[in-house]
Amino acid sequence: MSLQVALLLLLRCLASTLAQYELCKSLVSTDEGSVWEHYACQPKPTSMKDYMRIKVDPPGITCGNPPERFCTLENPYLCSDECDASNPDLAHPPQLMQDRERNGLITYWQTVTWRRHPEPLLANITLSWNKSLELTDDLHITFEYGRPTIMVLDKSMDHGRSWQPYQYYADDCLDAFNMQPKRVRDLSPTNITRVICTEQYSRWVGSKNEKNVKFEVRARFAVFAGPRLQQMDNLYTRMESMKGLRDFFTFTNLRLRLLRPALGGTYVQRDNLLKYFYAISNIDVPARCKCNLHASQCLLMDGNLQCQCEHNTTGQDCQRCKKGFKAKSWKAGSYLPTPNGTPNTYCECYGHSNRCSYIDYLNIVTCVSCKHNTRGQNCQHCRLGYYRNASAELDDESVCIECNCNQMGSVHDRCNGTGFCQCKEGATGAKCDDCVAGYYWKQGCYPNVCDEEMLLCQNGGTCFQNQKCICPPEFKGVLCQQSRCEAGKDCNSASSLHLSTALLLLCTLLTHLLATLSPH
Repeated sequence: MSLQVALLLLLRCLASTLAQYELCKSLVSTDEGSVWEHYACQPKPTSMKDYMRIKVDPPGITCGNPPERFCTLENPYLCSDECDASNPDLAHPPQLMQDRERNGLITYWQTVTWRRHPEPLLANITLSWNKSLELTDDLHITFEYGRPTIMVLDKSMDHGRSWQPYQYYADDCLDAFNMQPKRVRDLSPTNITRVICTEQYSRWVGSKNEKNVKFEVRARFAVFAGPRLQQMDNLYTRMESMKGLRDFFTFTNLRLRLLRPALGGTYVQRDNLLKYFYAISNIDVPARCKCNLHASQCLLMDGNLQCQCEHNTTGQDCQRCKKGFKAKSWKAGSYLPTPNGTPNTYCECYGHSNRCSYIDYLNIVTCVSCKHNTRGQNCQHCRLGYYRNASAELDDESVCIECNCNQMGSVHDRCNGTGFCQCKEGATGAKCDDCVAGYYWKQGCYPNVCDEEMLLCQNGGTCFQNQKCICPPEFKGVLCQQSRCEAGKDCNSASSLHLSTALLLLCTLLTHLLATLSPH
């Protein structure tokens, strides 16, 4: 075995042991010299709570302004606790949902109490990152003083422009959402992306230790990768083959809709509404930056997470081609074949586009915004109204030439592959700007009215530019073929009348001329 082959095998082995797809490329020595070998790659999972932005709605839902007393469900009539936004020791602002607990002291965000019954106590918590992320483990929300009786977890994939439910939570799913309760472990490989309602995290158990509400990710992974996630190759194979599976774990924003607080396992007690409220001490979102398998690092830059793109890609998610790589077009990387995957760096746009897009329902990658009058999936065709320049290469900026069809003489502005336009009747020439024999041009081609061969003007008439015959006074018709004298009438007197009128007009003109020339 040569040293180069051994080195290559070592690097492949190293890539397979570096968790999952952490290596984007390696410099490999071969008989032809050192070359880069590229792999599909992705950043390491991390806790995204350090980067999330939190917004709570409606305004005024956070307690403390004005100061307010509250009770706990364990001691419902001992209402000695207070929330006061002006006192740092008694305030419970939203940022306490993502802080690091120090010295064992639990800090939490808290809402106003449910003191306006029967109005519902509703609150929305929106988490945003301005970046596409992928869940890698269970999402945890830690509630103090009881978990909500009813809530919904939503997700957005377009930065909050549209939302879709991720999971429903209720103590009675049928009553709250008209859905049968389900657990993730009841799902199968065919319906693993199903949105379910669970009663597992909403019922009152009377223990302070029951604080967590989860969105179970590991259990879904385990359907393909086994209980201990030891067959991750199977999961990544499904990620490639099962439509919508990769997108199921992808999001840009998350939202908690808190619809009913913990009730302590009983009905709402109207005589003491100070014990009903929401309080969250921690939200943990284990995820990784979505980089389309084109980056192994994701860094915070100018306040936003940014993939450090490889494979000649660029963009916040490595979602398009790097400028200047005109023979490369964008495509998401592939997990297959495991363990290194495929970077998918080579697709053609022939230099006429720097951006490409994946069309999910067609399962194709297509160039976007083709330039230089090109079009097509790979910018390989000419736009309508242009034709291929036979003397230019496909990546030449002048590969497409404008047809320039004459608008008056052509059927439309398109031409064939050799630049010839489709002409209207009577028109001819490559651009349809000339007429065939028997037609004359007048903002288009029209059939000749007369000529000097077949369509002769009669009775002394003369043909004017093939458009009309100029007839003597006593004849009319297209070819001067009709006499102006009708049967039974004196044509001579008519001719005399025309002649007399002409002579009278001539005499009048001469008299006027002589009067002008004679001296005064």
